[in-house]
Amino acid sequence: MNKHFVSAFVTGLIFGIGLLVSGMANPDKVLSFLDIAGAWDPSLAFVMGGAIAVGAIAFTFIKGRTHSLWGEPLRLPGKKDLDKRLIMGSLGFGIGWGLAGFCPGPALVAFGTGAPKAIVFVAAMIAGMAIYEVIEKSRTKAVN
Repeated sequence: MNKHFVSAFVTGLIFGIGLLVSGMANPDKVLSFLDIAGAWDPSLAFVMGGAIAVGAIAFTFIKGRTHSLWGEPLRLPGKKDLDKRLIMGSLGFGIGWGLAGFCPGPALVAFGTGAPKAIVFVAAMIAGMAIYEVIEKSRTKAVN
């Protein structure tokens, strides 16, 4: 096994365990968090706050670096402007999250538990990614 595989596996395992422990893989808990006018459960705000703090520390640590700890080039997003595609994608993500109570990471964790709702969500997510690829290929052909 190479170090990249081990690193990816350990990172994914920690992420998945964190999602399970925090309740982020439970769509009912997520929907309760999003229901600010009803039975609101603010506990996921603390999970998100913790994730933002960890991310801020990580980005501070890599600031000015050009390579990862494994020597691979760092590829950070450089685009900072808001465009129609970003806004529409964000709206689609938010609507899907609000309707299903899943976003991709927690959905995959719940899929691993065999939850029927997660199986349907992951199938729809894969279909959506396939549709995106078809549209992108047709856009690329139209531009060239």
